Amino acid sequence: MTRRQLICITVGSSGCCTLPASLLSGWEVQAVSKLEDVAKALKNKSYQVGLVLFSSSHSNDIAQVRDVLETYQQLQWVMVFLPQALDWPQTKALIVQHLFDFHTFPIDAARLQYTLGHAYGYAELLQQIPQTSVGKHAMGLVGKSGALQQLRQQIVKVAKADAPVLIWGESGTGKELTAHAIHSHSARAKGPFIAVNCGAIPASLIQSELFGHERGAFTGASREKRGLIESADQGTLFLDEIADLPLELQVNMLRFLQEGTINRVGSSQPIKLNVRVVAASHVRLEDAVRSGRFREDLMYRLNVLLLQLPALRERKEDLELLLQHFFSVFAHEKNVRLQGWTQQALRAIMAYDWPGNVRELMNRIRRAMVMAEGRLITPQDLGLSAPCAANQVLNAGDGLDDARTRAERDTIRDTLHRRGKNITHAARDLGVSRMTLYRLMDKHSLRA
Repeated sequence: MTRRQLICITVGSSGCCTLPASLLSGWEVQAVSKLEDVAKALKNKSYQVGLVLFSSSHSNDIAQVRDVLETYQQLQWVMVFLPQALDWPQTKALIVQHLFDFHTFPIDAARLQYTLGHAYGYAELLQQIPQTSVGKHAMGLVGKSGALQQLRQQIVKVAKADAPVLIWGESGTGKELTAHAIHSHSARAKGPFIAVNCGAIPASLIQSELFGHERGAFTGASREKRGLIESADQGTLFLDEIADLPLELQVNMLRFLQEGTINRVGSSQPIKLNVRVVAASHVRLEDAVRSGRFREDLMYRLNVLLLQLPALRERKEDLELLLQHFFSVFAHEKNVRLQGWTQQALRAIMAYDWPGNVRELMNRIRRAMVMAEGRLITPQDLGLSAPCAANQVLNAGDGLDDARTRAERDTIRDTLHRRGKNITHAARDLGVSRMTLYRLMDKHSLRA
């Protein structure tokens, strides 16, 4: 049987801090007597549970313990305090924000052993939750939907060619991420990737920024400067929001695409370049041409290989994977108590249309991770309304009995998740006995 690993930190005098021998049965214990030695003890170790025996009479020592617990949030922490320490405001805040559970001296070996076992089981459950990984095989595009798989296949085909690419998609669908994927899967992957937002550069500077200038070309040009197009030589130039490129510069861009040369501002000497152009727009270039804002010949030069990105509402099967991904990416910013999200939050995410697409989803999750006050993100934390599970079932044409069954199952599942699969606490929240809860779990095929 694999021995469970436990790091035990002693803070204060050791007189009352001796662990009963029965408590250590089945545990491999790493004892640490100084907080400054914790980092060394945890280096290259995979502890899942931490125990702090706090017998100090100085409330200031709580702040030092808090720093350790904040640094190693991945562990499930249990602390044992002197009874009087529970009166300190610092202790109360520490318990609420950082601890899986707490006890007081003298140690009740049986109760503490149960708590540590529960903490270990909870840590094991957390490790079993599927984590998304965004590697080269996924091209940085999170999801398994048919639309995204088709996009990945198109990226591979487009990357093998050297012709201009036009990416169309609503705001927030990942146009720059797609351009990066094209570049990284092409023969130009070792070359530069230069991204330009055509709508973000002031009109008075955009020609100089794109094409560069010679010294003395205009007031303030004290030295020659390479433009962004020239900086992309042997690589890829990504022109985001190409429809915002001023008309007077569209002629120069067309000439560059046709001849592969540019002229710096203030120079008549052409510079030959080897640059692949990938352009993107959230508006249809055909509409921009009809309104007189975009040259038709430039549109045809750019629109050789077209990629159309799916909106998030068209690939809702990817929403949970994206939620897991962003929760992992921004874990360092989250409220220290936050462990995950409620099923109501997931249902609210699935019910929402996401007009801002992946960018909006990312921003809402990131904000909720910082602002949420509970252990789980709720629809309110996301700024979304919670859909009624029963109504959803009824709208699908099912009967009232089915709606009640669905609501009962969802309530039990959410309560168990919120209470870390603790049957006693979940039963108390639901207002039923433990035996009744076990019966209901069996009825709905739920497992603790």
